[in-house]
This record gives sequence, structure tokens and C-alpha cells, in this order.
Amino acid sequence: MVRINDDFHSDIFIMPDKHVFVPDTKSENGLQEFYPDDFNEFYDLLQRSYDGANSSYSIVYEGYFFRVERTVSMYGVMFCMRKMPKKVPDLMSLGYPIQVVNYLSSLGNASGLILLGGATGSGKTTTISSLLREYLIRNGGFAYTIEDPFEMPLDGEYKALNGSIGLCKQTQPINDDWGASLRSALRSRPRYIMVGEIRTPEAASECLRAATSGHLVLSTIHANNVTDALDAIVKHASAGEMSEELAFDLLSRGILGVIHQTLIGSGQKRPVVQYLFANPITTQGDQTRNIIKTGNLNLSTTIEMQMTRLAQGRPLFEIADIKK
Repeated sequence: MVRINDDFHSDIFIMPDKHVFVPDTKSENGLQEFYPDDFNEFYDLLQRSYDGANSSYSIVYEGYFFRVERTVSMYGVMFCMRKMPKKVPDLMSLGYPIQVVNYLSSLGNASGLILLGGATGSGKTTTISSLLREYLIRNGGFAYTIEDPFEMPLDGEYKALNGSIGLCKQTQPINDDWGASLRSALRSRPRYIMVGEIRTPEAASECLRAATSGHLVLSTIHANNVTDALDAIVKHASAGEMSEELAFDLLSRGILGVIHQTLIGSGQKRPVVQYLFANPITTQGDQTRNIIKTGNLNLSTTIEMQMTRLAQGRPLFEIADIKK
């Protein structure tokens, strides 16, 4: 029996004529038709879960989260879905270089913004969810997420390796107001804040403010490379009430790391990453922060230098490691 939740695919496309397509696993972008025996049951849940207002929403089917995008096309309603893992994957299992995994894992007690850039479907949400899970397991503490829709099953209690407890509460934006939701999150005194995607001026500006006020903030943004990700968050923030100068200033003080991720291959895709980190000890001099503050994001040399140093197992900054 073939079912929707068979493990060989993660993306599902249902056309207006109810034909179903999934990736063909033989090529990087090709599709194949799919004939699940439980289609009617699944399709009924899709329709019942739509509230008539939000085209993006989540459903849970047989224990799996599905991120749904409902679109009205020329010939009727179509659905594009991403099936999420039943469990948030371990950071080590994502295929990142071990040096990058180790460095990211070491930042759990730092503060600032870790930004994941990439195209749609490049695995950004999976990566930041895995990273948040890593911090909760290593260090404990309270995590607060703001997502629309929910994607990874992060909500709940974690037994940390240090004997502490980690808690995660997943929330949706209040009346689609990301700025108000972030301000509400800060009143809950979280150690970690995860914003599913920076998509409004208010979300961008509040993320920058939170990153400079002692929190560890994780978020994603659509971008073509590391520099583009930094430029995108400034453009979002300065499209609202924040000036571009202030946005660059807050970003220079609050940024902790930027990663750009793409997925390549067919079937089980693997990530290709580019990254840039700022010194987690903000009282130390740092070239990355100094360049960002100027607003002239000429960072290619710094990116290349950092990627070479980390690949060779050399420290990124000539400082003592931050407390693990």
C-alpha cells in the first residue's frame, strides 16, 4: 500500500485535477506522478484545515507536520506541501562540515543574531530548528518561537546535558503582527528566540533590537548569498520606521553569524554553505562588525578567510573560547 507519508519524498504537489506529483529522486528538479491510497483522506484534511483567510497553514497527518501553501491557479485550487520530519533532526546529521557544526554548537551561551539565508526550499528552517534543538539539549533554557505556519515539532521539554531543563514554546504571530509578537516574546524573558522568517519591516527591526539586548535570536531570510542576507535585513528594517544608518549600526552590534545554504543533488540532497561570523565577545575588536557598520558590505575577503581558517581547524578569532 502506498501512502502519503511514505519516506521517499518530502515535497508534494496536488493539482486542481487532483493529480499528485512528488520529486522523482532521479534528477535534481524532476517530478513524477504519485498515487497514494489514502489520497481522499489527506485531501479532505487539507480542505477542512483551510480557514478561508491564510493561504499558508500547517496540518498534522499521521504524526507528521505538513507546511501547506494553497494557491488559486488558472484551472482551480492547487496545494504545494512540504512534509517535515517527525522529529527535529540532529544538527550533526544535516551534512554540514564538522568544523561549522562544532562552531555553531559553541555559540549557545552567546547573544546576537544567527541568520540563515537561502532560496525557498533550501532547508533554512530545518537548519535553524536543529540548531535551536542543539542549544536546548546542550544548555537548557527557555526558547520562544514565532512561526507562520508551524513547521518543525519543537514545542516541549528537553533534558539538557548539563543537568538543566530546556523548554520551547511555539507560537504564531498575533494578528499577523510580527513586531508585536516579538515584543510579546521579550516580555516572556526567553533565552532563545526563533523567528521563522523575516518578512516585514517590524520583524526585521525587532530582531535587530532583540539581538543587541542579550538574547540569542535565530531566523531565516530569502537571500542569494551571505552579503545579500545582511543587505536584505537592513532593507526590511529601513522600509519601516528605522533609518538605514540605525539598522546597520544595530546589525553590526548584534550579528553573530550569517549562513547561506543551498541544497544540491537528487534524492537525499546535501547542503552547500557559505558563512561569516562576528566575534562573539563584542568588547573585542572585530573586522566583520566594523565593515557592517560602515554600510559598505565588501565582505568577500573576510568570508573567504574565515571559511579557510575554519576548514583548517584554526580559530576564527584570537580570543579564548566563550564559555561552553
